[in-house]
Amino acid sequence: MRLCESIAAAVAIGALWCASTPALAAEAAAADTTTPPPTQGAPGARASTSAPRTQATPGSQSNPAIQTTPPPSPPGPPPSGLSRWINPATAPIIPIPEIDQDPSSGTTVGIIPTYLVTDSNHEISRIFAPDVIYNQNFGWGARGRVFAYPSQNTQWSIVGGGKQRVESEFDGEYASGILRQDRWSFNLSVVYDRSGSPRFFGIGNYTHLSGQTNYTDQQKYIQTTLGYNFNHTWQLWYQFRARTVDISPGKLTGIPSIEVLYPATVIRAEKQEILNRLLMTYDTRDDVVAPTRGAEWVGYAGGASSEGMFNGSLYSEVGIDGRNFWSIPGNAVLAFHMALRFMPRTDRTRNIPFWALSSLGGDQAIVGGDQPLRAFPEGRFRDRNSSSFSLEYRRRLTSIDAFATRISLELAPFVDMGRVYNSRSTDPISGLHKVVGVGVRGIALPFIVGYVDVGYGSEGAAVFTGLNYPF
Repeated sequence: MRLCESIAAAVAIGALWCASTPALAAEAAAADTTTPPPTQGAPGARASTSAPRTQATPGSQSNPAIQTTPPPSPPGPPPSGLSRWINPATAPIIPIPEIDQDPSSGTTVGIIPTYLVTDSNHEISRIFAPDVIYNQNFGWGARGRVFAYPSQNTQWSIVGGGKQRVESEFDGEYASGILRQDRWSFNLSVVYDRSGSPRFFGIGNYTHLSGQTNYTDQQKYIQTTLGYNFNHTWQLWYQFRARTVDISPGKLTGIPSIEVLYPATVIRAEKQEILNRLLMTYDTRDDVVAPTRGAEWVGYAGGASSEGMFNGSLYSEVGIDGRNFWSIPGNAVLAFHMALRFMPRTDRTRNIPFWALSSLGGDQAIVGGDQPLRAFPEGRFRDRNSSSFSLEYRRRLTSIDAFATRISLELAPFVDMGRVYNSRSTDPISGLHKVVGVGVRGIALPFIVGYVDVGYGSEGAAVFTGLNYPF
């Protein structure tokens, strides 16, 4: 489930709006300074912006009336009334229009009256973001969202809502020990998600658009991750997830339902999953939200069962996920990501449900999960094993005071490549699907990164919005 795409778009669009209104940006930048009025000389003389200079003869007393420059006028009162609401530097609520073109769910439009709470350092501490939306496939809907950032070390969020037809969601998240300064770190997720937009194209690296089907995906799960921090760089994590997945016929018109083309796949799809996973992390990033240098490398292994706690009767996995960041001249960052995931074949794991297979498509790199291919819908390519590579050039363009905080605008050309495969003997860097594109990011440190990414590949273009960097 992608969490709060609309808020991310709000941050990015808000930054674009402010950057494109120089008068308002200039007003915000000048709010704390006052320039004294120019002094006037004799009639017909050019006004001077510097204080007049006087000369005194030695031992004489200069005239204070001539020497003294009038004190600057005190700053005016902060904007009030209508001007407070239309000035991006002081607006208490951001009425952001929502326009989302997702390759799976279609076009969504709406309004997000976003309210930001900032602290004394003008950093966001809480976001309230309800919205009213209309989707071309699922009708009218509404959501309520609260994102809280009590400190850089602790965060929590609650998201809930639904649409007229098919779709509904609830997502509760809590994280502590984010900075890895304490001995222990902890994450908790409680999720219910019913989505009518997922697609299934078959299994393999060369599936065709003609095999596209739709299904309704209902998932309920609780996931906990407990990490032991040996130091700031090395961590050992244990992750537990109990999940129920229910696959039912699709509801989209014009696209065959999954059971029409893949009846055997549906029979194997309805499962309960109990996952146990160990992860070892090496992390030298200078920031967990918007890193500019350092690296994060994760090696993991795990097993999932449909019965019992600790066996691999459903599937087993092993993989590596790496992210590197280099600061380069020109206020830019070069970001690289790669991921390899293998699901060994055994007599007990011949028939893995398709939703548990390695997959490519969408806009997010998830450790042990989906990998990005930003011109294709989520889950476009599925098989046992996957390899994924991405490169971004993140260039900061400008920073302005807006919405009671500091927002930076970033431009990021990117390249995604990846493939899925069944045999361990397959070359992981041959037959790669390729995507080129550009992203626009709005960044409100220390917690918020929103993005709008446009990618182009062999099946056309796609637009994604999201919260946090894709990797």
